Amino acid sequence: MTDMMKPKVLFLCIQNSCRSQMAEGFLRHIAGDRFEAASAGAETTRINPAAIDVMGEIGIDISGHHSKDVAQFWGKGVRYVITVCDKTKEACPIFPGAIWKFHWSIEDPASVPGSDDERLAVFRRVRDEIEMRVQEFVAKEA
Repeated sequence: MTDMMKPKVLFLCIQNSCRSQMAEGFLRHIAGDRFEAASAGAETTRINPAAIDVMGEIGIDISGHHSKDVAQFWGKGVRYVITVCDKTKEACPIFPGAIWKFHWSIEDPASVPGSDDERLAVFRRVRDEIEMRVQEFVAKEA
């Protein structure tokens, strides 16, 4: 399937630093031949190093990703919009042109207090939840 024919999936989060980046990485890894994956945020920042680390642990490299502003995707033929945090659902209730919109309420691993090991454990749990949700999405929509 050519890129022109692949349905575009946009994962949205407030800062586009953790959850949306991991979801983009999983969709590219699991079904990059069937979907064009992207992620963006209402605010742009940098990719959280812990997200890069926990994805690398399972062989998915997102170190080349960068934070993108949601506005750059308006009018770009996005078929699916998936919000991965409650703040984004509230901040971006309508996405121009999207045919399908889903919301996944996923905990923000970057906001969890604790030691480095405790925080990494949360990042791993969130990573695994995102992987499960992406697999479910692909099974239903591909």
